[in-house]
Amino acid sequence: MAKHIFITGGVVSSLGKGLTSASIGLLLESRGLKINIQKFDPYINVDPGTMSPYQHGEVYVTDDGAETDLDLGHYERFTHAKLTRDCSVTTGQIYGEVIRRERHGDYLGKTVQVVPHITNEIKRRIRKLATDDVDVVISEIGGTVGDIEGLPFLEAIRQFALEEGRENVMFIHLTLVPRLSATGEIKTKPTQHSVGKLREIGIQPDILICRTVARLNKEVRQKISLFCNVPLDCVIEEKDAEYSIYEVPVMLARQNTDILVMKHLGLKSDGKDMREWTNILKILRKPPRTIEVALVGKYVELYDSYKSVYEALTHAGIANRAKVDVRRVSSDSLKSARDVRAALKGVKGVVVPGGFGHRGTEGMMLAINHARRKKLPFLGLCMGLQVACMEFARNVCALKDANSAEFAKDTTHPVITLMDSQGNVVDMGGTMRLGAYPCRLLKGSKARRAYGAEEISERHRHRYEFNNAYRDIFEKKGMIFSGLSPDGLLVEMVELKDHPWFIATQAHPEFGSKPTRPHPLFRAFIKTALDLAAGKK
Repeated sequence: MAKHIFITGGVVSSLGKGLTSASIGLLLESRGLKINIQKFDPYINVDPGTMSPYQHGEVYVTDDGAETDLDLGHYERFTHAKLTRDCSVTTGQIYGEVIRRERHGDYLGKTVQVVPHITNEIKRRIRKLATDDVDVVISEIGGTVGDIEGLPFLEAIRQFALEEGRENVMFIHLTLVPRLSATGEIKTKPTQHSVGKLREIGIQPDILICRTVARLNKEVRQKISLFCNVPLDCVIEEKDAEYSIYEVPVMLARQNTDILVMKHLGLKSDGKDMREWTNILKILRKPPRTIEVALVGKYVELYDSYKSVYEALTHAGIANRAKVDVRRVSSDSLKSARDVRAALKGVKGVVVPGGFGHRGTEGMMLAINHARRKKLPFLGLCMGLQVACMEFARNVCALKDANSAEFAKDTTHPVITLMDSQGNVVDMGGTMRLGAYPCRLLKGSKARRAYGAEEISERHRHRYEFNNAYRDIFEKKGMIFSGLSPDGLLVEMVELKDHPWFIATQAHPEFGSKPTRPHPLFRAFIKTALDLAAGKK
């Protein structure tokens, strides 16, 4: 029978429950255990697919086409768990399913209530992940203890522990232990109140993980232990990482977090192997070289909007034994070639990531034009491919008003057009081309050399595609269609013939990158940039 870990958060939001959950998953995997991991989000949206990046950050996409919270990206980067749509659950999904069953008559005339009907559906979603091949299911409860929308989830996991037995369930609470800047004092009262709220609900944490900017001395930990009714060795310090988020698993391991978890749940292993992870940290701490690239996007003001892209660039740096500094450039700020020259001065490569809507696309085009003419390594992702094709159409193919049908429905040259399958779509949520699709790479292309394979699979999230009516003129002018769908109908990847490294993909390859397995496109992009910076051809 699978064991269960529930991870909750207190005091404030954005403490890093996703990173902590992923780190615990990694530690258990390092001991030979098989884990699965899921996120419960208390918002009423069915998924984050229709939410603004400024509201929610990046929308992460799984292989099976679920639009999910960005924490699932942490789960996949840190662990080997294969995530599906069952790993991302929202209040909207829970209530939607209960209402569907009520309309179908499944409740036999009973009054439908939060307890037991909503809580039972939450528990059903937890048990769904506990398959025969899984040793531990980790469930992260989004939000902050005390939020009204999170109460059904907390009640559900309280009931779950009662039903499954406390020896099979562990509660880990992530909390904030702040330091007052005026006095330098470390304050434990917020943590005491947060744990008090949990205990009112009927949940006693087994482990407290304390986010802090300063070291917690023994006296502070003893105070937290006493007032929160948690053993002293189960009060774990999670100090802000000095170099990288990838330090968190090692930080937790040093305090025997994995041993505490295994002891409570009665799990056994032959030992722990963290060598691969510690080798990664060595490179991150003392990289032999550094390179700066620019990310030109619409949502750069919020770091989490392009979280997976930044991480994929970090992974590419690890593969090339280099630190990658990312200069975030708002495409809205680029109004002229002069703006672009100033914004991109000194960078050794340019990335244009995904997005929706016309805003900022003209600035992206100016940046892409600069990268194309100056032979700067360029990587376009999703919208990055579409805007690169618009730039090429206007400035190389002389199709002066070339545009995307998404931005200008009456353009004479819609080089980017709505996919046939999207023509009759009414609902916006969950209706794009989503999830993993195969792609065949052209022999002799840079893309194929980077991947080292003829056929690949990448995740997608888009409604628009390259217009095949323009393939001939693009090819005549030097663009290579290096990646196509297996039937040859969809353009998945393009590159330029006379350029050291200019590749754009309709996919989101950043979702497939891990620190232990950097994505081939990002790895080759950074390698080319490093080689050119060093004077190599």
